[in-house]
Amino acid sequence: MTVIDIPGSKSVTARALFLAAAAEGTTTLLRPLVSDDTEGFAEGLTALGYTVRREPGAWHIEGRPAGPGADTAEVYCRDGATTARFLPTLAAAGHGTYRFDASAQMRRRPLGPLSTALRDLGVDLRHGEREGHHPLDVHAQGVKGGALTLDAGQSSQYLTALLMLGPLTAEGLDITVTDLVSEPYVEITLAMMRAFGADVRQDGRTYRVAPTGYRARTYGIEPDASTASYFFAAAALEPGRSVTVPGLGTGALQGDLAFVDVLRRMGADVEITGAGTTVRSTGRLHGLTVNMRDISDTMPTLAALAPFADGPVRIEDVANTRVKECDRLDACAENLRRLGVTVTTGPDWIEIQPGTPTGPVEIATHGDHRIVMSFAVTALRTPGITFDDPGCVKKTFPDFHRVFDTFVHTP
Repeated sequence: MTVIDIPGSKSVTARALFLAAAAEGTTTLLRPLVSDDTEGFAEGLTALGYTVRREPGAWHIEGRPAGPGADTAEVYCRDGATTARFLPTLAAAGHGTYRFDASAQMRRRPLGPLSTALRDLGVDLRHGEREGHHPLDVHAQGVKGGALTLDAGQSSQYLTALLMLGPLTAEGLDITVTDLVSEPYVEITLAMMRAFGADVRQDGRTYRVAPTGYRARTYGIEPDASTASYFFAAAALEPGRSVTVPGLGTGALQGDLAFVDVLRRMGADVEITGAGTTVRSTGRLHGLTVNMRDISDTMPTLAALAPFADGPVRIEDVANTRVKECDRLDACAENLRRLGVTVTTGPDWIEIQPGTPTGPVEIATHGDHRIVMSFAVTALRTPGITFDDPGCVKKTFPDFHRVFDTFVHTP
């Protein structure tokens, strides 16, 4: 059995950085993810006037409940969607003028429902070029609060940003959601807000957030479940192989751990305990139809594994994957077809027929870290797979290629 220490969760690290910056006192984050996305988030906080001190294994953030320390700032969000959506929302609670911009890739990703909601709350927010996209300017004068309606059908991050804003408002927030994707990520948000002292309650599709503020604390970051999916998939694929990820088991915050339930349905042996999760190959993988709306970040992992099943693999209700770092549905289909696999797609689904992928093929990554890491699984059984941009894994796991190669060559 191989034990893999997976880096900290990107989703948890980003939320923890927001909450720490908003809290009264100094927060210490233990085992935060160190990657392009999280470093970009930390640098954005520094640009806004927050004090962030980083050392190996721990980041210390001095909270500012009243908002950014800088009156004006220019923040570059890089490729990070959490940075690009959370930081403007955090800045809105303060007082000053703040400009946010992002990479060309992030500029293409939608922001409109969050922008509309912030404007409904009285925030003076202006998009510099294309409405509903970066760049944008926030002329912050604090947020009174109140009731609003939100469509979070494209991204749960819109709801997460507003929920985390709630305790910083003068009167609190009531948010009624008309549509919601990736709901387990919202559960992460609620649990973490409560850990930092917030009072947030859910009544059906309405979330009520009291204006409590936040309290600083020491907070440990659990391993990233989405990143773990590549190692779990590899273990399920290779006969005689098993992998254990410690620190990611019963009680884990991240819904993407449910990916191992998909592997169990396909025939893998899965054991989840309080200490961690283990996946073992049984030498077989079955086809299936699965709804991945709540765990859509692991859709590419399953797509890359799917050709090795004994029947078709159909993944449904993943329309939101079309507005990620790239159109992941099309990217997976394109690369699988180049490998000789039969694939059909629809607006929110992909169906992959069993077959033997054949190389050599250079995978078109579209600068998307998850496409690289997913097709590294396919490469275990397909000689000649290379990547046009292998380095884009720096977004969430800079050391992925070395760690995955070590895992593959460990007996």
